[in-house]
Amino acid sequence: MLNLIWLFLLISGILVAALNGRIELVTETLFSGANEGAKMCLDLIGLMALWLGMLEVAKQAGLIRLLARLLRPLTVLLFPEVPPNHPALGAIIMNISANILGLGNAATPFGLKAMEELQKLNPHPERASDAMCTFLATNTSCLTLIPATIIGVRVAAGSRDPTEIVGPTILATGLSMVVVLTVDFFWRTYFRVRYRRLKKC
Repeated sequence: MLNLIWLFLLISGILVAALNGRIELVTETLFSGANEGAKMCLDLIGLMALWLGMLEVAKQAGLIRLLARLLRPLTVLLFPEVPPNHPALGAIIMNISANILGLGNAATPFGLKAMEELQKLNPHPERASDAMCTFLATNTSCLTLIPATIIGVRVAAGSRDPTEIVGPTILATGLSMVVVLTVDFFWRTYFRVRYRRLKKC
C-alpha cells in the first residue's frame, strides 16, 4: 500500500511539472534529493557509531542485566502462562531492557529468540499464542530512554538542540506502552471469558 502511495505522489508530481512546463525541475529535484540523502547517511555514520559504542559499553558494564532484574516482576505478571525459569522469559526481559536503552540491534536477536521459545510453549502452533501477541505489542511500543536514531537524524538535519527530543520521546513511548499493554490485557481477558462461555454452551 505504501509503495502505491509513493508511486502516486511521484507520478502526480511529474505530471504537474509537465503541465506547468517546468519538467526540468523534476531532474533537478531528483539529483538534489539523492545528494542530500547520501550526505545525511554519511553524517549519521559518525554519530551512530558514537551512540552505539557508548551503549555497547553500558551493555558490557552490566546495565542491561541490572534492568533485567528490575523488569522480572513485570514480565512474570505480563506472561503468566510462561514458566518462571523458562528461557523465553529471559529472552523477553533482555529484549525489553535493550529496547529501553535504545539498543535496537541488540534487541532484535533477543526478540527472535523469545519468539522461538514462545512457539515451543504454544499449544496451537498454527496461530500466535496470547504470550506471543503480548510480547509483540510490548516490543513494538516499548519505552525508550535514549532515542539515538532520532537524535542522529536531527543532528544530520542541522537541529540546534538535537537532544530536546529525549523528554517527549520518553513521555510518548511510556504512554504508548501503558496504553498497548492495557488494551492487550482487557482484550485478552474479554476473549478468554467469551471463549469459556461458548465452551459451556
